[in-house]
Amino acid sequence: MITHDQALLAALARIDTPTICNALEELVSPRQLIRFTTRPFVHNDHPDAIFVGYARTAMIRAENPPAMSPAERNALRVTYYEHVATAEPGPNVAVIQDLDSTPGTGAFWGEVQTTVHKALGVAGCVTNGSIRDLAMMAKGFPIIAGMINPSHAFVHVVAVGTTVSIHGMTVHDGELIHADRHGAVVIPHEVAARVPAAVELCARREKVILDAARAPGFGIATLREALKKMAEIH
Repeated sequence: MITHDQALLAALARIDTPTICNALEELVSPRQLIRFTTRPFVHNDHPDAIFVGYARTAMIRAENPPAMSPAERNALRVTYYEHVATAEPGPNVAVIQDLDSTPGTGAFWGEVQTTVHKALGVAGCVTNGSIRDLAMMAKGFPIIAGMINPSHAFVHVVAVGTTVSIHGMTVHDGELIHADRHGAVVIPHEVAARVPAAVELCARREKVILDAARAPGFGIATLREALKKMAEIH
């Protein structure tokens, strides 16, 4: 599995996800290869919470009782916990696809699961499923989810470590995930180390037009000049 320096991951965790997407547009070509979520989420934590880490993927269902035996269900649940709790390289992010015809019918995430996952060292979760127990969830464990729902119904894990799709974003187990309340994006391993420099480049370009727009006397002529200066920054 490809891993990255912890200092890089810490730096990425200080950058919001839209800015990460801007940086990836400088690094990934063609642009349509960038994998990001394309539907809105609800979130449970501080509005500015950002989390980044290696995807630990799983699939769940909740509409109907498990087809497997109780022993099989419990064994798969333990396998899932072992998977997300893998200490190295860390940090890990739970990325869970709800397979139900109405994703979110049963909430996997609430007081118990957030407390357990935080204690296992998981950095957060991205899911198209649902969350509940908002006031009782473990603090400092950010989740972006498809909806809020009061019941867990028959929720159970059905697959671990498989490729998943979350709101239009395909994720393979072990990929680098960046997320905040805006959504999530996959950071390709091969460009991850170059993202901070690309963020700085984008910021220098944006500063030209932002400074111009905030200055007295801004108009079309000033805008044209600012756009020209932006294009000259490489």
